Amino acid sequence: MLTAVVTYSGTTFDVALTGATFVTAEEGSEAEGPENDLNPIAPELKEVVWGFGAFVVLAVAMRLYLFPKVRKGMSARYDHIEADFDDAQALTASARADVAEYEAQVASVRAEAQQRVEAARATLEAERAQKLAEVNSRIAEKRAAAAAEVEAARQAARGQVEAAVADVAGRLGELATGRRASDEVVRSAVTQAMSQEVPA
Repeated sequence: MLTAVVTYSGTTFDVALTGATFVTAEEGSEAEGPENDLNPIAPELKEVVWGFGAFVVLAVAMRLYLFPKVRKGMSARYDHIEADFDDAQALTASARADVAEYEAQVASVRAEAQQRVEAARATLEAERAQKLAEVNSRIAEKRAAAAAEVEAARQAARGQVEAAVADVAGRLGELATGRRASDEVVRSAVTQAMSQEVPA
């Protein structure tokens, strides 16, 4: 009989097989010796057949059922990704077109606003020029009226000034010479002197 003795020390297992006894039919006695018919590494024929059969069934199932489903799923996923990519490109193109249209509208609105501002500026400038012309004409009228009033006042005062100067000149001539000059001579001399322009 084959006996296995297992000993454990630290981290090692020791396995020792003690001899086996064989009984032969002829002798009727027991004989010790190793068993030659047992090989733990070599598989048995039925294990090989069952393993090969399971592999063939799995290969056939994968080829006929699983692989087409995986391929179909991958193809569907690829088609879905391609459709999403095409949709994204179309959406991007649409967004760019919308942005271009918006920028064109903004440019037209700015141009229209600039035209309105220029028109308002031109209108204001025309109104300003008109008002300035009106104010300048009123100022010119008032200046002319004031100049006329001053000239009228000067002419009115000139007679009085000439009379006063003639009286003073006649009196000074009388004091200087001892006799009074005629009023006509004094008045014509004063008029002549006052009518001469004074150099600037």
